[in-house]
Amino acid sequence: MKKLMFIAVFLFSSLGLMAQEADFGIKGGFNYGATGDLERESAANDLGEIIEGKEKSGYHIGLFSRFEIVGIFLQPELMFTRLNTEYENFNYKIDKIDAPILVGVNVFGPLNIKAGPSFQYIINNELENTTLEIGDVEKDITVGYQVGAGINLGRLGFDVRYEGAFTENTAFGATDTAQENFKIDSRPSQWILSLSYAF
Repeated sequence: MKKLMFIAVFLFSSLGLMAQEADFGIKGGFNYGATGDLERESAANDLGEIIEGKEKSGYHIGLFSRFEIVGIFLQPELMFTRLNTEYENFNYKIDKIDAPILVGVNVFGPLNIKAGPSFQYIINNELENTTLEIGDVEKDITVGYQVGAGINLGRLGFDVRYEGAFTENTAFGATDTAQENFKIDSRPSQWILSLSYAF
């Protein structure tokens, strides 16, 4: 762990020295989306049921840095994100740490576009407004992607992005009687709207 921290500090220090411009700051905002489908299986019959999750709003808050070299910038971030999804009469909540590493370019004045991988670490998932229980996701750490555009006005920045995932990450659950089992595809599909401030 100490070696990884040293490598990360060395890498960002080197980028900061190489960069023509380097910014560090805070950001936060709202996200709107859902996780994947809920699949329900009953012991009473062989027929399964697929329920599509309904989008709900969530939020995110965290830190970012931005290193610009010859018109191209690298923007790593570290964010806490809450994602909410509605399935019939209960909600599915995920809390995760997101670490997107975006590469972008300034296209016209303050307007920029960016895209890159987004690493996520799920720290909590739970059901609300129900007696059903859900287990942990299969993979704590997964990789997805983010793509979007932003506007920088001085120290303020406005950002809109879409986040998706490459692979499924299932969480299994069951009813109190264990006669009916279900699983939820926990990968995110959401729009992200952010406001940032560079120090």
